[in-house]
Amino acid sequence: METYTGTMEFLDWSCHDVACWIESLGYPQYKECFTDNFITGRKLIFVNCRYLPRMGITDFKDMQVITAHVHALLGTSEVRWTGGLTLTPRDDMAAFLGVKSRTGQGTNGLTYKRFLEDHRRQ
Repeated sequence: METYTGTMEFLDWSCHDVACWIESLGYPQYKECFTDNFITGRKLIFVNCRYLPRMGITDFKDMQVITAHVHALLGTSEVRWTGGLTLTPRDDMAAFLGVKSRTGQGTNGLTYKRFLEDHRRQ
């Protein structure tokens, strides 16, 4: 089982923070795409090659690189947010981030360690 040792600071990033991060990756031309679409740290969880064109990013190589950086930041492999019974289940981190992408009292204070403990009990 994977153990996550990084921080989750990106979950608290504002749209501006995400735009600055995109710029730091070498893509200043996409800052506006992220701010215009109100992509915060929690919404960054959903950014992948499927959704980037909807945001105005259509260069496939750029999409691949940005998606790879998002996955590196999240500490996950490719995240499947939709799927059926025939697809392989998400890894623990991807499942945790799916929960953390929502807001509310129950998710704001949820830690990865607590998620794993609750997940194992089920």
